[in-house]
Formats: sequence, structure tokens, C-alpha cells
Amino acid sequence: MKIHDLTPPPGSNRRRKRVGRGIAGKGGKTAGRGTKGQKARSKVPAGFEGGQMPLHMRVPKLKGFNNPFRVEYQAVNLDVLEETGDSTVTPESLRAKGLTHKGALVKVLGRGEVTRAIDVSAHAFSASAEAAITAAGGSVTVVPAPWGDRRPPAQGNHLTNR
Repeated sequence: MKIHDLTPPPGSNRRRKRVGRGIAGKGGKTAGRGTKGQKARSKVPAGFEGGQMPLHMRVPKLKGFNNPFRVEYQAVNLDVLEETGDSTVTPESLRAKGLTHKGALVKVLGRGEVTRAIDVSAHAFSASAEAAITAAGGSVTVVPAPWGDRRPPAQGNHLTNR
């Protein structure tokens, strides 16, 4: 075993090396920064490019708009409802079967056929889905969104409200 084979025990911490404490010994005078120049004299900010326009200011910014009143539905088609075999379908029962995400608003769409009477409760229905369910002898119930109507209140014509 030689001196260079020695290592500190695992989990031990080494003391920080204090540099720039006089010209004697290791780490004195220039303190490991080399001689002269910007990097020896001060801290250069990350991303600084010497006065050139930095990369983060050169790239184009994201454009667009996110509508705070947008309502997104998770689509469930009639053929999926037919496969479940249930006589009553609710958003909770669809969630329990893994057909929708947690807290998703469910919209029933008209792909497929309904051969038996199903009582369907959902947040929205397409016209073709509603017609197919009622034609098969089932019923359609619109469940309100958990937060109510997020649209701003309807305002009349601003010219007639004077």
C-alpha cells in the first residue's frame, strides 16, 4: 500500500480549500485563476457572450394564446357503450372501467350502433349519439360541469344598453 492508495472513509466530508490567503503556499496569489483577464478579475455571468446579443434573446419567442374558457371533453363512442354491457352509464362508471381519465368531462359521440336501451349520463352529447340512444329506447341526461358555466355572462348590444 502506498500513500496515493489512501482514500477517506465513505461518508466523510472534506474541508473546502481556502484560496487567496497570501502569496505563501498552495492557492496563494492568483488563487488558481491564472493571470490577468476578465475571468481572473470578476465573475462572468452564465450565458454572457462578450456584449454580443445572447442566445436566449436571439431565439424567437413563443406566440399564441391560451383561452381560459376552453372546455375539453373526453370522447366516448356508442360502440364503446355497447361493449360495456351496462344498462346505466355515468362518468363515474366509465372512470371505474378505465375508459376515461379522473375528473374528465365526458362527451358521447355517434360512432357505432346501440341495440338495447341504455340510460346515459354525460356532460355533452353529439346530435347523432343522442338520436341513436333515444331511438333504441334509452334516455339521455346532461350532467352539468362541476364548476358550472365558465363563460362570462351574456351582455346585450352595447348600443341598446344606453
